[in-house]
Amino acid sequence: MTHCISLDDIRAAAAVIQGQVQKTPMLPAPRLSALTGANVFVKYENMQSTGSFKERGALNRLSQLTPEERARGVVTMSAGNHAQAVAYHAGRLGVPATIVMPATTPIVKVENTRSYGATVELHGETLYEARERCEAIQREHDLTLVHPYDDPAVIAGQGTIALDMLAERPDLDMLVIPIGGGGLCAGNAVAAKALKPSIRIVGVEAALYPSFVNAIAGGDRPIGGPTLAEGIAVKTVGTLTLPIVRDLVEDILLVDEPAIERGVSCFATLARSMAEGAGAAGLAAMLAEPARFAGLNVGLILCGGNIDARLLASIMVRTLEREERIASLRITTADRPGLLGAIASHLGELGANILEVSHGRLFLDVPAKGVTIDVTVETRGAEHTRQILEALAADGLAPKRMDRRS
Repeated sequence: MTHCISLDDIRAAAAVIQGQVQKTPMLPAPRLSALTGANVFVKYENMQSTGSFKERGALNRLSQLTPEERARGVVTMSAGNHAQAVAYHAGRLGVPATIVMPATTPIVKVENTRSYGATVELHGETLYEARERCEAIQREHDLTLVHPYDDPAVIAGQGTIALDMLAERPDLDMLVIPIGGGGLCAGNAVAAKALKPSIRIVGVEAALYPSFVNAIAGGDRPIGGPTLAEGIAVKTVGTLTLPIVRDLVEDILLVDEPAIERGVSCFATLARSMAEGAGAAGLAAMLAEPARFAGLNVGLILCGGNIDARLLASIMVRTLEREERIASLRITTADRPGLLGAIASHLGELGANILEVSHGRLFLDVPAKGVTIDVTVETRGAEHTRQILEALAADGLAPKRMDRRS
């Protein structure tokens, strides 16, 4: 098999970027292992200076610019992490950088990119539309394109992660790698398979963007839609990455949005680490299909942690709702002095923590002398919630669940 890069290219990239990117830790994750049945080791690429693995490939490509190319500058398109990586290292190297980002890119990624000194232009709703604008700017100003994934130097730079992982844990049986355009997966597949031919490589795509699944299997699954994993929401796979993934990756798994949310939540609560949607895709696949990974030593790349704080808060609450650790109840009963206080006290005695209360008397579906009380409580889980409902019903309060779980 002949591919656009080799192990020698990846080792050369490692020498170029050494000392200029973080040497991120790879640590055992016992609580994630307990959930999945595998022996999980997490490579924390969210601890890079810009919060993602993209620095490796971007820096390797920027280091290959000629003096003339450096003077003219570079351009790229990105939904966020590649943009920040190019902006950060271009700024360090004194190279002017123009970044085209979809208008839907999370604000935190846009502002971070600007903060590194790059010129940012928001264009279109998707990376494909941003790419068209990027190519127009490239032609107009004779800039060098630093492609997010379809460039040999970028692919080689990303592959340095596997060098680090196998140096620390040569006993890994499998790497589980998020895959969008394919640069991360392709680079690490080349490195890992060259170092340890028996290792198994599994890619993970967002179910809404099954680009590689379609490309490899000749399928026609629909592509598109709002996803938490915007970092891997790519409609067109790389021409350089596709043959590598086809030859070296044993399977590509699709994960839906609830699974990605669960992955983000588990990284936050069980591994004490922030993961964006794309960064949590690998864990999401392991949680969705644990039997596939049971008993294996699995290397998991937490490839990015640039998630908006408001979005993270929303995911955490939604996860609690799915686990029935948050429940919303409606109580309709006769109004009387002290009722609200009595209900609050009773919920406290039952071990529920009240998060929110709404007290209404003016609804037409409530008797004139009646009242509705909507209360949201935190519980220990589904069984505790059931016990609370039964206790309130025994008191004649006839609680009704108001949750909207999926």
